[in-house]
Amino acid sequence: MLFYIIAGLVVAIDQMTKILIRMNVEIGETIPLWGMELTHYENSGMAHSLFQGYGRLFAVAAILFVTVVIYYRRQGVLKGVMADLSFGFLAGGAAGNGIDRILFGQVTDFLTSRSGKGILNLADHAIEIGIVLFIVSGLLQMVRKRRSSELTNKNS
Repeated sequence: MLFYIIAGLVVAIDQMTKILIRMNVEIGETIPLWGMELTHYENSGMAHSLFQGYGRLFAVAAILFVTVVIYYRRQGVLKGVMADLSFGFLAGGAAGNGIDRILFGQVTDFLTSRSGKGILNLADHAIEIGIVLFIVSGLLQMVRKRRSSELTNKNS
């Protein structure tokens, strides 16, 4: 259930913020908000504006990714709190950007990075969080297996 809650919240919050930006900030306009800069940008490509014009193709990739995650969850391959958290953020982020790509052929970005090297949205940040949680989960599993094998070797 945690997976669906996280994914649903990510999609809902992502879509609400994008609607607010599209309604209130002109494309190319930058406004300050709570110490951040928000710049409305429409990206028909992927990260760092690569592959412009392929927004709908990336929508298909997002749909496939979410479908595969749900399939493996139902098969019992992806289980546990860390898997629910990481894949909830990943699937929610993919779905949030996928919705934009299906509806508009592009993604609404607005969160200007502090380094000034990019403009992202909440779905992008959810994907980043999902990746970090996935890596942490993998590292924790490695440590557990190592400890388990060390205990087995000591008892032998």
